Amino acid sequence: MAERPHDHDHDHDDHPWTPPSDIEARVRALESLLVEKGLTTHDAIDTLISAFENDLGPMHGARVVAKAWSDPAYRQRLEADGTNAIAELGYRGLQTEHVKALFNSATDHHMWVCTLCSCYPWTLLGIPPVWFKSAPYRSRVVSHPREVLADFGVTLDPTVKVHVWDTSAEQRYIVIPERPDGTQGFTEEQLAALVTRDSMIGTGFVKRPGATDE
Repeated sequence: MAERPHDHDHDHDDHPWTPPSDIEARVRALESLLVEKGLTTHDAIDTLISAFENDLGPMHGARVVAKAWSDPAYRQRLEADGTNAIAELGYRGLQTEHVKALFNSATDHHMWVCTLCSCYPWTLLGIPPVWFKSAPYRSRVVSHPREVLADFGVTLDPTVKVHVWDTSAEQRYIVIPERPDGTQGFTEEQLAALVTRDSMIGTGFVKRPGATDE
């Protein structure tokens, strides 16, 4: 898949450009029915969704990032063959086939989108956020990537080149953000705790050391 040239830490499912959809309306109707019958509560559903969106799923990708930060040999394998390097850590299937790792640097910032549908590496990043699937995001991130980054609170130096990649069933991506300063001596587990879902999409930064609970 050809590249289309063109950070903060919290989620954006309530972003103002997120439009309602038929599927979302059906899900809400089903949720209301389950709550009405006393089978669950809105809070319980919100907690479960949050766990899959922000903890269980994204932590797999975060461990890939942490491994790349701490193990130069693994980083080389990840750069050469993302799918096999990720499989080394036990993560396979559910759209983790054909994964290319994109490495951010002081001069280049990567972000990715699926302009035609919503291909997303579920095993690595969990449930895709609503804004990722919205038509406005999918179009604006290609035409005005810096404006989209600004909407997410990501301000880059004008000299940093922004690269937007279009994912598909044949090629998926994960951004490897820069390792933050002040993490010398951190274990892989401590490093993984700094990695956010948005930073692996390219629409956010990693957490600052000492601020992992923000």
